Amino acid sequence: MNLLSGASFERLQGAIDTSNLRQKVIANNIANADTPNFKRSDVSFESMLEQEMDRNSSSLIGNRTDSRHFYIGPQSGSMVSPQVTTDETTVYNNNLNNVDMDKEMSQLAQNQLKYNALIQQLNHDIKMKRVVLEGR
Repeated sequence: MNLLSGASFERLQGAIDTSNLRQKVIANNIANADTPNFKRSDVSFESMLEQEMDRNSSSLIGNRTDSRHFYIGPQSGSMVSPQVTTDETTVYNNNLNNVDMDKEMSQLAQNQLKYNALIQQLNHDIKMKRVVLEGR
């Protein structure tokens, strides 16, 4: 029996992994702020996850009691993967670079807040499972 599994835990893990990926992408953007012709990258995940969750919640889902049963409705556990996109269309500096340090720093702070909230949620979920197992 795997206690740390299920659709909600997998989505939480995916969001934490995406936050880590976003941290690396923003750090790369900041490191190359003065590199000529560098184009900034961004991570897309939240909007894609929201679309997937809306699609799953609006459909009828059948209860499977055996692995040989057919799926009814969207299959649960389908994970959305983050996508890294590069903005090739804009120019911010004279050296054809499009990194805006103020924007990158604000996104870095926002990502840090999201990461902290996700870790708090993960700790809460683990604490609740511990309470159930220990009966206190």
